[in-house]
Amino acid sequence: MAGFSTLTGAVSRLDAEQGATDGVLLHFGEPIREQRALERGSALVPLGDRTVIELTGSERLTWLDSITSQSVAHLQPGQSTELLVLDPQGRVEHVAAVFDDGVTTVLIADGADADPLATWLKRMVFRADVTVTVRDELEVVGFFAGGPAERLAEAAALAPHGIPEIWTDPWPEVQPGGHQYHEGAHPGAAYHWRTAVLDEAGAAALIAAADADPGTSWAGTLAAEALRIAAWRPRWTAEVDERSLPHETDWIRSAVHLNKGCYRGQETVAKVHNLGHPPRRLAALHLDGSESLLPATGAPVLVRGADGAEDEVGHVTSAARHHELGPIALAILSRRAPVGDLVVRTPEGDIAAAQEVIVPADAGATADVPRLTRLSRRPSAPDPRDVG
Repeated sequence: MAGFSTLTGAVSRLDAEQGATDGVLLHFGEPIREQRALERGSALVPLGDRTVIELTGSERLTWLDSITSQSVAHLQPGQSTELLVLDPQGRVEHVAAVFDDGVTTVLIADGADADPLATWLKRMVFRADVTVTVRDELEVVGFFAGGPAERLAEAAALAPHGIPEIWTDPWPEVQPGGHQYHEGAHPGAAYHWRTAVLDEAGAAALIAAADADPGTSWAGTLAAEALRIAAWRPRWTAEVDERSLPHETDWIRSAVHLNKGCYRGQETVAKVHNLGHPPRRLAALHLDGSESLLPATGAPVLVRGADGAEDEVGHVTSAARHHELGPIALAILSRRAPVGDLVVRTPEGDIAAAQEVIVPADAGATADVPRLTRLSRRPSAPDPRDVG
């Protein structure tokens, strides 16, 4: 992100191990103002924590369809979707945004997941006509649809085959073959997020165009994350751990096709969706802002009884200060966690948290399958000699 790191006022994130900036621009001095501009569609966010993977070859879509959770075999040029790579037990291993231009399939992954995802994809090629290439030199920029930022991004985006490589997030609507566990109106319906892929020349052109347009500004990843959290939008780098099932974060709404052919982990996906309940569930937390505390990722979430006894029921996955909602967070909770108020523990003190249920405790078990009587309670079978 060398080009974007030179933007005036950019504050970069420090890499804890390297002691230097890691290319992620946190903000441009006013994160709350940047949120508002981003939400209006008048700001652009350099996404230095995303990496592009390209798939080429005549079998790229049918091959990708056969090994991932999403139905992509018939993806049309210019269409976008999202997929998960699951392990044999149905747990989430990798996540990717998907865009196809008719010749190349573009995957956009969180930076830390890109190399492991590409390595796994290469191992799965076998004899298929598919080539997997990590494009580290490409840039990714985010924005919301409907404003001047979209116009500038479309003009600067990479378009080697005539279609700008711009991914449209499918989160606003339940996708074909998907299912939503949340009951009621979903804040994701207004989350019209886009990401554009740019080469070096495109990034330079975008910087020049934005600087010359008084209606467009720059925003940092803090602003983008706040709006993502408010939309209950899960992300690999935040909401995924070694135990994650797609049901727990309502990810089936956008990244899983329940009626497609077989793929690794499908049996668990179908079993939990049709017959069982996921062991954990995602919840939104509205945090008490009186002490100006914001929990870190992994902060324990507790339920406190009337007698003062405490029970840890989950942990925070993402937290931010939203320009309207105040301090908010997403948390993965045990299915047994009550639906009432909770407490988030931080080194600086406890934070009261009002819970908003995203995935209910009884999510899953959607199939109308009659329960079998336990064998020990079945009546004795009649003697055939006594019939008729």
